[in-house]
Amino acid sequence: MAVARRLAGDGARISLWDVSEKALEAASRMLPEAQTVHVDVASYPSVEAAVRATEEALGRIDILVHSAGIAGKNAPLDAYEIEEWRRVIDIDLNGTFFVNRAVLPGMKARNYGRIVNIASIAGKEGNPNASAYAAAKAGVIGMTKAVGKECAGYDIAINAVTPATAKTGILDELAPEFIDYMLSRIPRGRFLEVEEAANMIAWLVSSENSFTTAAVFDLSGGRATY
Repeated sequence: MAVARRLAGDGARISLWDVSEKALEAASRMLPEAQTVHVDVASYPSVEAAVRATEEALGRIDILVHSAGIAGKNAPLDAYEIEEWRRVIDIDLNGTFFVNRAVLPGMKARNYGRIVNIASIAGKEGNPNASAYAAAKAGVIGMTKAVGKECAGYDIAINAVTPATAKTGILDELAPEFIDYMLSRIPRGRFLEVEEAANMIAWLVSSENSFTTAAVFDLSGGRATY
């Protein structure tokens, strides 16, 4: 919601997508002027329907900030449940592909677009006992670099950000000791504030960002080593 509030304050018309009706109701109370759309990002037909609903309401999609994701369970790779692995990959990686794929034709047709895919520092460095999440976010980084290069001939900027841990709902999925581990890896000694992420993303999706694409921007508090 921090990104949505920031972009709305900058004059953008907002469409909020979520698989949770409860989350959409809460979001609507916080940002009543925004459209809300129920969507399952792991289902391409659902994503296509969300794009149509958004275009009908707002006319076009110029900006995509894709943040849908789950942490998945914590377990060593050799004990990781097969179906849990598939669930994390379906939502975190395939979902990112589906949403990017669905909005890009319109952006290409208009020769304008800005996309930010939310990856994770885990996709660059890995977190033990979270191999599915790390693999999915590494895939998001690689996909973003590839599609950014594909679209470099258009006025379309496609970038990723790699946050360290922030206090969001994803922490509810994690064991306390795993949260403590992630905090211990951040040289700043604190979690990322969502408003800090919104500030960076707001520039990346602005018309001012007319050159940078296929890049990865760290929000790691000093943790990133490359």
